[in-house]
Amino acid sequence: MKKGDIVEVSIESYAFEGKGVAKVQLEGTPDDKKFTVFVEGAYPGDTVKAFIRKKKKNYAEAKIEEILVKSPERIDARCNFFQNCGGCKQQDLDYKIQTKYKQAQVTETFEHIGGLTDFENEEIIAGKNQFFYRNKMEYSFSDKRWIPKEELNSEEEITDRNFALGLHIPRIFDKVLDIDECFLMSELSNKILNATRNFFKSRGVSVYNTRNHVGYLRNLVIKESHFTHDLMVNLVTHEDNPELMKEYTEQLLSEVPQITTVINNVNTRKAQVALGDYEKVYHGDGYIYDQIGEYKYRISANSFFQTNTLQAQPLYQTALDYADIKKEDIVYDLYSGAGTISLYISKFAKKVYAIESVEPAVEDAKMNSKFNNVDNVEFILGDLNKSFLPVIKEQNIPNPDIVIADPPRSGMNPKTVKDLLKIAPKRIVYVSCNPASQVRDITMLIEGGYKLKKIRPVDMFPQTYHIENVALLEK
Repeated sequence: MKKGDIVEVSIESYAFEGKGVAKVQLEGTPDDKKFTVFVEGAYPGDTVKAFIRKKKKNYAEAKIEEILVKSPERIDARCNFFQNCGGCKQQDLDYKIQTKYKQAQVTETFEHIGGLTDFENEEIIAGKNQFFYRNKMEYSFSDKRWIPKEELNSEEEITDRNFALGLHIPRIFDKVLDIDECFLMSELSNKILNATRNFFKSRGVSVYNTRNHVGYLRNLVIKESHFTHDLMVNLVTHEDNPELMKEYTEQLLSEVPQITTVINNVNTRKAQVALGDYEKVYHGDGYIYDQIGEYKYRISANSFFQTNTLQAQPLYQTALDYADIKKEDIVYDLYSGAGTISLYISKFAKKVYAIESVEPAVEDAKMNSKFNNVDNVEFILGDLNKSFLPVIKEQNIPNPDIVIADPPRSGMNPKTVKDLLKIAPKRIVYVSCNPASQVRDITMLIEGGYKLKKIRPVDMFPQTYHIENVALLEK
């Protein structure tokens, strides 16, 4: 077997990140030494022809060329863009089966990869909505439209090669699939997407080029609140053009009057992020407002907020239940963002100290605290990629009884883990969107004197292979 081969394989099991697993007997190898092939987008029960994309010593990575026998777990995908889009990797898999595999993947990561045993593995909390659950979508503009195979193979002339507004093709940073519909956010967001495309295409407005770094349009970010129905449009551009933005805002509001605020983030840097050097508000107050549990939150264009509002409450409730906070407890909330977890747990604790690295998020958190008349949470700007102990010492903050941590996908910095071991809380609740980095950090905490008591996955992202997981450790 070598790169570029097409092989017929039967899928036996399922691996993390949406890959079916096939075991192949290579010529000249012992019967008990089967070679592993990971096939993207394949499910147990499939028999497929697979194109070998990468060949290593002990395994190969492949993509489906043709499905010969369909798994009984397969269903028809709802979206016309499913085969090309990098968003919903599991839309052709029955949702009950999605949750079964997500639970199994968390278990596999903890027990077999992490070698962790003797802990309670609670049942996954499935998503309340399988579609239209996101409160934020980030679309990209590109001057290189991805041309799908069916369009390439048709006899019709290919047009609009140099303008796309949609989602990136996996593993290709500069090409974007032009889409007019997505089932992850609301129908209103689709109206905004198409109105934006039509406006700028009709005026021949330039798209930012990632190679020569010229052009105007970069990203379209839509945020929508679940409970208040606020709707934000944030256009990220490479340049400041007030007249064009005013015209765009006026046209957009005429087509989608439900929009409550329009913002322009101006990003003059080369970095491909939907984050501006500065922002201008063209309609509304520049914020939307949403609710989790009994608490209301102000959300700015660039602050983090849980992407699935409805599912955030069971996630936070799981963290709260695991924390078992008493009225006399001091709690640290690390990677606190806009203060969502901090406020959610506040009435149960004596004091919550929330530490976050992103300054705008800290400002949002302080405002959220005022909104909700919460006076026992202190929001602190601290770099969690360095030791946070100097901040604790400088501000004379007492050591915690309980720590709740919700870091990014990369997990906690080793310095942060060492800090936790030094301050030695009686309980640590670790919320993670990446079980692999979570297990890595938990292993370090166990070596430092903690015991893993229980875990519970929470599905925040139906139709994808991503999974959130809550873990409880006790001293």
